[in-house]
Amino acid sequence: MSGSLLGLFGLSFLAATLFPAGSELGLSGLIAAGTDPVLLLVAVASLGNTLGSMVNWALGRGAAAFSGAAWFPVREDKLEKATRWYHRYGRWSLLLSWAPVVGDPLTLAAGVLKEPLWSFTLLVALAKTARYSAVALLTLQLL
Repeated sequence: MSGSLLGLFGLSFLAATLFPAGSELGLSGLIAAGTDPVLLLVAVASLGNTLGSMVNWALGRGAAAFSGAAWFPVREDKLEKATRWYHRYGRWSLLLSWAPVVGDPLTLAAGVLKEPLWSFTLLVALAKTARYSAVALLTLQLL
């Protein structure tokens, strides 16, 4: 795997966790550079971002044990809001896992509420791939 693909994977993974990172800019920059096929770039970004969301799901599964820890990156109010949203709309709310601000807490709430990993992964991968596909199409239109 080339350094640019590895970097995109890492950036996309980090962006899906509860740490801020701009993976869309990374994807757009690599598309503009033209060194790798666009479909490969979208696939790598989608995979990294989906796996990062799976970390959130796993943290959610252990949230009761972690929530008092100083290192735990989610404020209680954000988790409560995401949990209410998740209770209201169910697993389909994971289709918003791509969205800034609410997406990461939703993936954490899915773990807290014990969403099965298979349905979590399917819906999150669909949402993340759709977002990166839209970013790629927009970037190609602008080039």
